[in-house]
Amino acid sequence: MPERSGAVAFMGNGLTLVGPEISVGDNAPDFSALDTNLNDRTLKDYAGRVLVIACVPSLDTPVCDMETRRFNTEAAALGDDIRILTVSMDLPFAQARWCGAAGVDAVETLSDHRDASFGLAWGALVKELRLLTRAVFVVDRKGVVRHVQYVPEITEEPDYEAALEAARKAAS
Repeated sequence: MPERSGAVAFMGNGLTLVGPEISVGDNAPDFSALDTNLNDRTLKDYAGRVLVIACVPSLDTPVCDMETRRFNTEAAALGDDIRILTVSMDLPFAQARWCGAAGVDAVETLSDHRDASFGLAWGALVKELRLLTRAVFVVDRKGVVRHVQYVPEITEEPDYEAALEAARKAAS
């Protein structure tokens, strides 16, 4: 599995991402993750829809909390053709608890805790922490990646507008 040393940083300290670097134009790699009801989810479950996939280290941290709440608010204006997924290493039970407490109901959370399938396939697994890095991907209806942002500093928020614009463009 490829490794990208220094690809991202946490509080200025370089970290290694494991897996291939995804680029615009790539076919979206498949993955397996658990939803909050412990059901397996794969890319095929979202076929024909535009996806905004936000991966975060943990919902129980301030920036991940803000990001997921922001995407939840934005989801209402995007329409039914666009789905927003947030993937983390948090256990499905913790994700369900967090969503309930935060009132997040328009974003679907997926847990990659079992085997890091998403993190490894999308080049988002932080080797040193066994957490996902902060990144946002947009996938069109045909399964082609239309937007990629690996946020260079994990403690910073992503470019929401760029991701949302890419999703709207992919849905039109």
